[in-house]
Amino acid sequence: MNFTVLIPARLASTRLPDKPLADIAGLPMVVRVAQRAAASGAARVVVAADDPRIVQACNAAAIEVVLTRTDHLSGSDRLAEACTLLGLNGDDVVVNVQGDEPLIDPALVRRCAELLAARSDCVMSTAAHAITSVEDFANPNVVKVVLDAAQRALYFTRAPVPWWRDGNAQGLTALPQPLPLRHIGLYGYRAGFLRGFPALPPAPLEQIESLEQLRVLWHGHRIAVGIADDAPGAGVDTPEDLARVRAVFAKTPV
Repeated sequence: MNFTVLIPARLASTRLPDKPLADIAGLPMVVRVAQRAAASGAARVVVAADDPRIVQACNAAAIEVVLTRTDHLSGSDRLAEACTLLGLNGDDVVVNVQGDEPLIDPALVRRCAELLAARSDCVMSTAAHAITSVEDFANPNVVKVVLDAAQRALYFTRAPVPWWRDGNAQGLTALPQPLPLRHIGLYGYRAGFLRGFPALPPAPLEQIESLEQLRVLWHGHRIAVGIADDAPGAGVDTPEDLARVRAVFAKTPV
């Protein structure tokens, strides 16, 4: 199937300045992400940049790139502008790969696109995997998702959900069965929906949880969720994360 990968890349980062340009085994991180995304078989891989320095880095590596506005509030807003700049049709499938995921699994990117193409009842697709530790389940930085019988998202949350009433009556000490699901921040969209997403009013639940995907559910749309066998490769948010990813590339080129 044909699909496009869009990679939002914003130069400013409080924890890791100039993050998209951080060197990983001789190439900027955003280029490494684009190369991994291209291995998914996408028809196009395009970086949506907010700074000419990112554009220059992509051009040097023959990566397609568009320059977007600097005042976008979120990556989704940036991707919506990119859809317009690229002239994508409303039914075109777009997969949003974050610009700080140089270890992203290309097969997972493709499965996200294929899932959306197969689900006419949903405007988006995403992924999740089973949580196997109580520590992750309790961690508010680990986003959880609960599903309906058709594997559509019912809710995304930072809380330990579903709560095992009987098993955790004395506190969070064990995991419910079936295992809870950790959300993977990979999204498939139809380009028409993505272009219209910024016009949807923010949802109260979105603002409480700081989870933008809750806006989609709040307004009555559906998100299909594919279950991955394993956790994705580590993303890069801090200098420590960058050091770990560099060590992976140094040991075995990805």
